[in-house]
Amino acid sequence: MREPRPDDAAALWRLVRDSGSLDLNSPYVYLLICTDHAATSVVATDEHDRPVGFVAAYRPPPEPGAAFVWQVGVAGRARGQGLARRLVKAMLSREANRDAHVLTATVTPDNAASLALFRRVASDLSAGVEEHERFPAEVFPEGHAPEVELRIGPLVARVAVAEDLRTHEPTA
Repeated sequence: MREPRPDDAAALWRLVRDSGSLDLNSPYVYLLICTDHAATSVVATDEHDRPVGFVAAYRPPPEPGAAFVWQVGVAGRARGQGLARRLVKAMLSREANRDAHVLTATVTPDNAASLALFRRVASDLSAGVEEHERFPAEVFPEGHAPEVELRIGPLVARVAVAEDLRTHEPTA
């Protein structure tokens, strides 16, 4: 796992496009993730240094003590191995996120996999989870479900995060 680089942006865009379930943003957004938000994000790569997963994250200016997970993506060939969970923990271990005391993310209520991921991360970190609707469906263009915000914290189990990252290498 490593910091994203500008030359990863196209691969991240394709990974999201091919997922069939994630909101596909413009290619420019993935360039911003790999440049302006690289210090707070993380990429998992295969043996050829090709991205097989990522967490796009940033520190929201209105809440500097939070690390917000914008998007988690894992290539089909790397799913079912716990990579998404390790990526979120790796993101929290990045220098730019180490002082975050809460992890936040928004998820549509029907996205059972993402809800389970964040609840499992909270359990791994011995942290509580608060859930509430952040963005109602009416604020989106037609056809988008509401987004529920998950607030995980307080984040105090950083030793467990570091230990988990040492004992599990991503595979693809």
